[in-house]
Order: sequence, then structure tokens, then C-alpha cells
Amino acid sequence: MIKKQLLFILAVTTFGYINTAHSQSPISGFMQGKGKGNISISYSSEKYDEVYFIPEKVDGVPVFNETKISSTSIYATYGITDQVDVVLVLPYVTAKGSATEEVLTNLGLENERKGFQDVSVFVKYSPFNFDFGTSSLRLIGALGLKTPLSNYKVEEGFQSIIAIGNRSTTVSTTGMAMFRMDSGIFASAQLAGNYASNDVPNSYATELKVGYAARLFYGDVYIANQKSTGGVDIFGEGFAGYFPITKVNYTKIGIDLYTPIYKEIGVSAGASTLVAGRNIGKSTGFYGGLVYKF
Repeated sequence: MIKKQLLFILAVTTFGYINTAHSQSPISGFMQGKGKGNISISYSSEKYDEVYFIPEKVDGVPVFNETKISSTSIYATYGITDQVDVVLVLPYVTAKGSATEEVLTNLGLENERKGFQDVSVFVKYSPFNFDFGTSSLRLIGALGLKTPLSNYKVEEGFQSIIAIGNRSTTVSTTGMAMFRMDSGIFASAQLAGNYASNDVPNSYATELKVGYAARLFYGDVYIANQKSTGGVDIFGEGFAGYFPITKVNYTKIGIDLYTPIYKEIGVSAGASTLVAGRNIGKSTGFYGGLVYKF
């Protein structure tokens, strides 16, 4: 039982957290344990050439035709006590467009933006863990802060389409439940509220995940949703060319995989795609990561 729990913790909490506009939650249903932790370095890439506008999806990204976003991220988590973990996420993001030289010259734009994006710090607290023989239920609450790490630009106008972030400081509160069985099957559900600054709309997000963990293999599938509670539609009423204040809704499905390769070192990989949205690109992305547990 103890070995299984250690495997769960290693597998689930060390996937490279891809900090793009539609990444999955950095909060997992597993706790590290006092004095234990892990570090993951990952690389992700996603692109889109279709955009979910209102009332329908359209081909081509305005001005830039196609957008590709890549990210190199550090994800680290550490157990302060058996009931309290801290989580750190630090991404370096590159966003590229495919606008023609003529368009770039005429509009005074650039096809690339890159830099350190927003650093995120979360504190997880697990006050309740209920055992039911061969299964258990854990309840977790988390509080997080995400804030710009570098002085990246978010210009008004079309250039902000490929900005690497929205330069907003966001406070997040998350509640979640994790059910797991000794057989290796587990399921989790979470709800988060995100409260942003700089006129960026607040939002709430949900995530449902089911998976299986064995000694040499881990896999899960998930569905994640976000819904803004305010904001305007691109090219809709009240839109003045400043893209960070638009409402962004989406539904995304994805898969995560992990396997250990040598002692405390393992590799992770995954893929995701948007299946519905509002004011967001219809992106498909992939990631791979190297994980170290201590």
C-alpha cells in the first residue's frame, strides 16, 4: 500500500505543468509528505489556425494567420508537512505568428514575443483523508498567486494577439476531492475561482480526471473547462482592440502519461486539444518532461 502511494505521488504531481492560456490545473489530488518533493522540467508546443469567435468558428488568426506557442517550464512541489504542500511554476514562453512581411511593415508589428511569463505559487492543504478499506477519499483546498515575472508587453491592438501573457496578477482558490483505490484506479474533481487585476475578467475553472497508476506506468485522461464571468467578445460590442480584457471560455480534453526510467528519475508526456471555446484559438498541443523526485 505504501509503495503504491509513493508511486501515485511521483506520477501524478510531477507532470510538466504547461502554463499557457489553456493549461491544466497545477493542483493535483496527491500530497508529497513532509520533507519530500519533486522537480519537473518540461517543454510544450501548441498551435492553432482557427479561432472560436461569436457566433461561429473562423479560419485564420486575425493578422497573424497562425499562432504557435512554446513553453519551457519548471514545476516544483515540496511537502512542508504531511498536510501542507507548496507548488511553484515558472514558464518561459515564446509566441510566434505567421503574418506576412507586408502586413508587419504596414501595421508596425512583430511576428514573435518571448520571455519569462508569470510565476505561480500555490499552497495546498489537505485536512481530511477518509479510508474505506481498499479505497480512500481526500479533500484538498489550495490558495495561489500568479503574477508577471518579467516586463513583457501587452500592447493595445493586434500585437497583443501574440502577447505571452496578460500582465495580470491573479489570486486563485481551489477546492477538490480525490478518490483512489488500491487497484490503481483514481478519479478527481476540482473547482477553482480566479480573481484577476488590470480589467482582465475573473473566471472559474473545473477539471475532471480519471486514471490508473501501476509500478511502471501511469496514465490519465481529463476534461477541463473555463468560463469568464465578465469581459467582451472580440470585435463585439465594447471591444476597443485590447485583447486581454476579452472573455475567454473553453473546453479541453487531454491525456497524461508517465514512467520511471532510473531510480528517482522519470519521463512524462501528454497531449491536449480544445473542443469548444469563445474568443480563443482552437489549439492542439503536446508536451514532454523530465522528472526528479527527492
